[in-house]
Amino acid sequence: MIAEFLPVAQMLIASVLMLAGVFFVIAGAIGVIRLPDFYTRMHAAGVTDTLGAELIIFGLIVQAGISQTSLKLVFIAFFLFLTSPTATHAVVGAAWQSGLKPKLGKYKAPAPGEAKAKPKTKSKATPPAKSKTKSKRKSPVKTTRTKK
Repeated sequence: MIAEFLPVAQMLIASVLMLAGVFFVIAGAIGVIRLPDFYTRMHAAGVTDTLGAELIIFGLIVQAGISQTSLKLVFIAFFLFLTSPTATHAVVGAAWQSGLKPKLGKYKAPAPGEAKAKPKTKSKATPPAKSKTKSKRKSPVKTTRTKK
């Protein structure tokens, strides 16, 4: 009786894990499309793709059962768990180092079709005066200066 139920339970658990992984990958893709700036897009892509890929791989491990294939999948999952956040951090650090600033403040996503309906026009207003106080915000990336 239980021997007949185990393959069904194994496939059910594997399917649930893989579907959850696909959900997170799609949510990350939507986040990349909808979020306003590079940093929030990288956060959406980095977190959800790592989680989604891990869930898909764990579903494949359950589906494969105890075998050499599942051991290989464990190694792939471990490698992905280490490299995906590291790569995201490196790309974000490079963007910050190159001077890309995040959009700050409240953001309202445009309604579908609204973004194409309103073309951006350049205003002739003068830019705000620069503050004489230095910003207290520091770069997360350490830089070294050479003396001349």
